[in-house]
Amino acid sequence: MNTSVIHNQDTNSKNLYDRACAVLPGGISRNTVFRLPHPDYLQSASGCYLTDVDGNEYIDFANNMAALIHGHTHPAIEVAVIEQLKKGTACTFATEAELKLAELLCQRVNGFEKIRFVNSGTEAVMAMIKAARAFTGRPKIAKAEGAYHGTYDFAEVSQTSNPSNWGDIESPRSNPQVYGTPSGVMDDVIIFPFNDIEKTIAVLDKSAGQIACVVIDPIPHRVGLVEATPEFIEAVFQWTRKNNALMVFDEVVTFRVNYGGAQQNYSCKPDLTALGKIIGGGFPVGAVTGRADIMKIMDPREPKMLFPLSGTFSANPITMTAGRVAMELFDNDAVAKLNHITQIAIAQIKEAVKIADVPVSITGAGSMFRIHLRQSPPVTYREAYQSKEITALVNRLLDYLLVNEKIMMINTCSCMFSTVMTQKEVDRLTEGLLNGFRMIKSDLEGLLK
Repeated sequence: MNTSVIHNQDTNSKNLYDRACAVLPGGISRNTVFRLPHPDYLQSASGCYLTDVDGNEYIDFANNMAALIHGHTHPAIEVAVIEQLKKGTACTFATEAELKLAELLCQRVNGFEKIRFVNSGTEAVMAMIKAARAFTGRPKIAKAEGAYHGTYDFAEVSQTSNPSNWGDIESPRSNPQVYGTPSGVMDDVIIFPFNDIEKTIAVLDKSAGQIACVVIDPIPHRVGLVEATPEFIEAVFQWTRKNNALMVFDEVVTFRVNYGGAQQNYSCKPDLTALGKIIGGGFPVGAVTGRADIMKIMDPREPKMLFPLSGTFSANPITMTAGRVAMELFDNDAVAKLNHITQIAIAQIKEAVKIADVPVSITGAGSMFRIHLRQSPPVTYREAYQSKEITALVNRLLDYLLVNEKIMMINTCSCMFSTVMTQKEVDRLTEGLLNGFRMIKSDLEGLLK
C-alpha cells in the first residue's frame, strides 16, 4: 500500500475512484492497490504490460503479488480457459480438471503425496494449520516474527510487530494484527526469530508438548526476502522429529523459486506445504499438500474424519485448467530461464547502485528480489524493519517509478518476474531505478547518518 501523495488530476481513474468511495470502504477491496490521491484503474493487460483507463502503459514487475508466473493473458492459458468456460465454471460434481492438476503437482514434488485444493493462499495456510492441529491433537503453532502467512487470525500474529511491542529478541511477543483479536489467539501462537537457531530452539522448547507445527516461509517476503539457511531448516526439522510436531512450509509465494519450490534447496522436507498464486494460472487458488498419513484426516471415507474441509469454489474447473496449463509451461527449462534473467536484472541494479553511489542492498532468490534502502542486506526481521521516514522514502521512489518511468513494483520495493520478460524490460527497470536512486540519494544519506 502506497499512501504518499502525488499530483492530483481529473482523470478517468479519479472519476472511477470517486464512484468507488460511495460503495467500497476506502474505495477499494485490496489495500495493496491503494495509493493517493487515488488508485490507477486497469483497462487491459497483456504479457508484462498494463494499460490504465487513462491510456498509460506500465511494465508490470509485481505480477499480482507474485501470482502471475507467465504474465497476463498468456495465449495457451486463455485458449484452455475459454474451452472450459463453455463447458461450465463450477458445480457440485468432481471434475477431471482437478485430477489432472493434482497429478501434475504430486508428480512434480516428491513430498507431495496427496493434495487438497482451496481458493486462496490464506485458505491454504489456514487448512495446513488446522490439519496439523487435527493430526497432532495440539493447540499451538509457532511462526517467525514478521512473517506474512495470509489473514487467518493465528497466521497473522506478529506480522507487523514493531520496536514498541516486539519485546526481547530472546522471547518475541505475540502481537495481534487486527484490533479486537481474542487474546486466546496470541496465547496459542509462539513467535521465534527467523534464521536464529539457538534462540528459536530455546523458544520452541518452552512449549514443546503443545506445539502442533512450526510454520516456515523459506524466503519470507516481509521478513526481508531472506532465505532460510539449510542449518536453520535442519535444526527446526530435527526439533519437530524429537517433539512429535510437524514442520510445515508456506510456499504460496516461494514455489516459483525452483521447479520443486524453495523446499528443493533443503535436504529435509516439510510434512505439509501450503501453495497458491502461480498454481492457479491467474485465477484464485490455494492448496495444502504433503504426507499421505496426515492428509488422510480429510478423507470422508474414514470412520472418523478429523478435519472436514470443503468450499463452494474449491477446485473449480476454470482455476484447475488454468493452473495445469501454467504449471505445464513452467517446466525446468522455463524455471532456469526465468531465474537467469532475474539474476541479470539484479546484477544490473547492483551496477546502478554503484553508479548512483547510494546505500542500497538487494535480497531474494529465484525470480524474486527486494531492494532495501540500507548499505548491507538485512538478515533478520528487525534489521529489515523500516522506520516511518524510510518507508516514506520507499513510497516516494515507487511513486516516481510508477508515474515517471511507468514501472510497477510491489510496495515493499520488490519485483516478481514473469516468463514473458526480456532484456528490454530488464534494461527499462535498471534505467528507471538508476534515475530513482539519484532522486532520493541526498534524502537517503541524510536519514542514514
